[in-house]
Amino acid sequence: MQSLKELYKIGNGPSSSHTMGPKRATEMFKNVYKYADSFKIILYGSLALTGKGHLTDYIIEKTLVGYHTEIIFDTKTKCDVHPNTFDISAYQGGHLLDTWRIYSVGGGTYRIEGNDETFFEDIYPHKNFDEIKAYCKENNLDLYDYACQIEGKEEITQFLKEIWETMKHTIQQGLTETGLIPGKLKLRKRAKEIYSNKLAFETENTKRIRLLSSYAYATSETNASGGVIVTAPTCGACGVLPAVLYYMKEEYHIEEEKIIKAIAVAGIIGNVVKTNASISGAECGCQAEIGTACSMAAGAVAYLFGLEIDRIENSAEVAMEHHLGLTCDPIYGYVQIPCIERNAVAAMRAFDAASLSMILAKYKSIPFDLVVETMYETGKDLSKHYKETSEGGLAKKYCRNKYYNADMVE
Repeated sequence: MQSLKELYKIGNGPSSSHTMGPKRATEMFKNVYKYADSFKIILYGSLALTGKGHLTDYIIEKTLVGYHTEIIFDTKTKCDVHPNTFDISAYQGGHLLDTWRIYSVGGGTYRIEGNDETFFEDIYPHKNFDEIKAYCKENNLDLYDYACQIEGKEEITQFLKEIWETMKHTIQQGLTETGLIPGKLKLRKRAKEIYSNKLAFETENTKRIRLLSSYAYATSETNASGGVIVTAPTCGACGVLPAVLYYMKEEYHIEEEKIIKAIAVAGIIGNVVKTNASISGAECGCQAEIGTACSMAAGAVAYLFGLEIDRIENSAEVAMEHHLGLTCDPIYGYVQIPCIERNAVAAMRAFDAASLSMILAKYKSIPFDLVVETMYETGKDLSKHYKETSEGGLAKKYCRNKYYNADMVE
């Protein structure tokens, strides 16, 4: 597994695979070929089909500002390795310098064909949760201690502090904003309204739903507007983990030092999925993004409740199990419908999964590794129409003339 620094990334939305990944890869390519005077980019698969809505062309042009840049959307060529594929070529005086084939594999991470090991190093010696759990039990470590042992306590803790500060700032900012989210869906920002809409006879459960939803909306609306968020593990699923952490801080008065540790716990869970399956909606549907985010958040809540590693695993497993088969069908390719509301629902489910693990038997029959493997196989079996192409599901059924409303409440 790679460093948690490769899982959590601070950057602008709306999509880690369609904006962050292509931006990072383009920046590297530009720095290698400093003497190029023009560039050509060919987008394939999901990048071509939903790149406009995800601002892929915009972020590439912005990264290559000052250069002659040609971007081609190739929706016909089949992508055998990964659906988020693009070629980038550098030219000088009309002569081709080089071409890289890039795979944007999710969470802002990209791979260069034939060059993976040069740029992406695995630093964790264990490849799945079962191995990690056995090692932690043998050495009397919790998952935060484990991350510190591998990555260095001072270094990783300082990094996680920055991640938490960004998460908090995004929520706090999102709770103050109104107006429309960019794009032709013309969605109103709802986080502030949800947060303030306290019912006259509000129960504790209703309050929990209202607050968790408002925090998830605040982050997801910021992401959809191109604001700064943390991939957790992706932009499209960025609202789930911050929502439950912020809720725990505000309602349970959990000290921030422990919340930072919980972010490491969540990161280990996300890394297991990223290593053994996928966190890419274009590869495995939204189960890979929201499902993973929900598992990460459920594990973090379980840790904050003081549960042992077996129940943390149970929490993550329950969260993922009940997202199996979830499709990725963004309307018009925007990370808005159903993505924003879906983050709120997943935040609630994460909290419930952790709560359920407290009352279930300590040992369950389905280990986390097995549900991760199942998610990956399910994702591979999903039709491409349901994997971030906007060719199926809600994206296909949505009819602007019939359903469009400039005052939508999603």
